[in-house]
This record gives sequence, C-alpha cells and structure tokens, in this order.
Amino acid sequence: MGWTDPTPIQLRAIPLLLEGRDVIGSAQTGTGKTGAFSLPFLSKIGKAHGKTRVLILEPTRELASQVETAIRDYARFTDLTVAVIYGGVGYGKQVDALKNGVDVIVATPGRLLDHMRQRVAKMDSIDFVVLDEADRMLDMGFLPDVKQILQKCPKERQTALFSATIPPEIETLITWAMNDPETIEIGMRRSPKDTINHVIYPVAEKQKLDLLFGILEGLNYDSVIIFTRTKVGADRISGQLKRKNHAVATLHSDRTQRDREKALKGFRDGKYEVMVATDIASRGLDITNVSHVINYDVPQHPEDYVHRIGRTGRHEATGDAFTLMVAEDVQHVDAIERFIGRNIERAKLDDFKYTYTTILDEKRFKGVSVRDRKMKTARVGKGQHFGFGGRRGGRRRR
Repeated sequence: MGWTDPTPIQLRAIPLLLEGRDVIGSAQTGTGKTGAFSLPFLSKIGKAHGKTRVLILEPTRELASQVETAIRDYARFTDLTVAVIYGGVGYGKQVDALKNGVDVIVATPGRLLDHMRQRVAKMDSIDFVVLDEADRMLDMGFLPDVKQILQKCPKERQTALFSATIPPEIETLITWAMNDPETIEIGMRRSPKDTINHVIYPVAEKQKLDLLFGILEGLNYDSVIIFTRTKVGADRISGQLKRKNHAVATLHSDRTQRDREKALKGFRDGKYEVMVATDIASRGLDITNVSHVINYDVPQHPEDYVHRIGRTGRHEATGDAFTLMVAEDVQHVDAIERFIGRNIERAKLDDFKYTYTTILDEKRFKGVSVRDRKMKTARVGKGQHFGFGGRRGGRRRR
C-alpha cells in the first residue's frame, strides 16, 4: 500500500485489537481508521475458513463499498474472501457470494438483515465485529437494526466501535454490546483541522444562489464539494450549475447506486469539478484533493459542520471552507462556533450587489471594526485566490 509509518489511530488501536481488547475509537476523518481495524482482524483470522468471521457495519452504501475495496487491497496476497452487502442493487450477486462462503462481510444494516431473515447470511461464526461511524448509524435510524444483528452474533466476540461523537444512545449500545472497551481519542473530537480556513458569507435568502455563483466564478480551485440540507436542493443547484457549464456530480440517497458510484468515481478522477451533495458525503468517503468546501446550507448540527469541512484540508494539505448564512441560520452558526471553540470570520464578496439584510450589520465581522470592514472583504479577481491563507494557483472556472 506504500505505507511506511502508522497513523496515530493505527499506532494505538492495532496493538489493542491484536491483544483481543474491545476498542472505542474516535479520530477525525481521513486518519486511517479503516486500516486501524482491518489490519489486526485480517491478521487474526489468518487463512480462509469458509465461514464469515469478520463483520463490518457501515451507515451508507458508499462507505461500505469503499471499505470493501480497501480490505481487498489489504488481503490481496491472502486467500481471504470479502463480500459487500447493501441496498439499492439486486440480491443475486450478494446471495451467491454469501452461499459460497466469505471470510469478511462489509454491510449496511438494512440489507444485511434482509439476508439474515432469508437465512442466507449467518452470524453464528462471527469472531470480530466493527461498528463504523456509529453516530451516523444512529442519525440514520439504524441502531435497532444493529442491535438485531448483534443479537445473532456470538457473545464471545471482539468488538470495535468508531464514532466521532458518543451521544447517550451510543453509550447505551457500548454498555450492551462491548466488553470493558478501551477508549482511544486522537485529537480534539470537536476541532476542525488547523489546515482549513473558515469563512462565513452573510447574505439575504433570495441572493444565496447568486452569491454561490459569484464565489465560484472568481475562485481558483481544484475541486469543490457543495453541501445542501436537502436532496431537492442538491438537484436544483446541480441543474443551475450545469446550465452555467460547470461539470457537476450529484450525490444523495435518492440517486440510484449506479449513479452514485458514477458520481464519486467521476469526481475522484477529475471528470467533475464540482460535487453537490447532502450529508451522505460528509463522513468517511476517501476523496482527496478537495480544495474547497462550500456549505450552501448551514448544517443544523455542529458535528456535521466539522465533518463537512473535513472533506478538504486532508493529509496535511490546506483547504478553504465557505459557509453561506441567512438570517434564520444565526442560531445554528452560534452553536457551531461554541462547539468548535472559535469564532468564524464573516466576509463579503467584492463587486457583489448585496440586498440589505440585518445579518450584514452583525457586530461580529471577526476582528474587524465596522469602519474597517472593507479590509476583510474577500477579494477575488483574475488569477487571485481568496485572501485567507489558502493555496494559490489551481484552475480558474467560468
């Protein structure tokens, strides 16, 4: 794989898992979690047994597919077999794989339960369970399914749980499903990466789309993810961007699995310069070289803000995160700032004809008096990057 040194989460988790300990892991996205839980469990099962011994549960199809691909890479020179199980596609290939016997199953809870009810998937030989992105599974309503699945697994098993946050429902699951787990926390759970520059753009609701276009038109970027709150909003913005000749991918849960895979691959390969997505793309997906994240809609949960902007500034690269804020978003922005323990600078786009809104008079244009606001206005011109410490260069889009 070209790895030379373990990441911090790998350095701490791998020895504990090899010792047989249950582990709770918390680390920012892009820190090598998949290797942290996969490598020790693949090492412990050794050769193929014809029965499933490792079960990895993921909240989304994209994460399940990504983890399955990674495990195939890790196990390339072994005889171990892997199957990925998720909804949105036919049952045939999945049934064939399960009936032939696989050593590792990577699955979303709903579809796996379907196979279990049909007695195609059996959990009685499971030795190792991974609950990945557990808080996301909670948000998506999967915890009852997860508990049903775990009830069918042997009690004498080893369990690893990875979660960015530990709300009370996850605490209850830990108490019920795990045996004296060791907790590993890498970095501050609430803190965005230091390599990301944050800026908030206050704007009137009716001008949000125009401001988005203004930012993109003058911005030098490699690739951009635009996050929306709803699937309808993602489709609407994608359509508008396509009409302005942007190469756009769209990712949300109403898209077919084929379309979702095509969107991700095209964005990774550079076919699409912009991806418009709901929070389905905010966690775990291995998308590198994202130079900018734009929150078209302010996330309603502070944790989601950290996950969204974590799509840029990965692997110690620099990145920029821009958030469009309307009047009704103020309380959510305040909650985000309390959560991350810092104020986020407000800015205006030069040469944009703003419609008046009270949030443009907000007293907190960070570190800038009303008299000096223009000094902090984001200047975007030909060949010029936003002036917030990010990298220069990249491709100018029209």
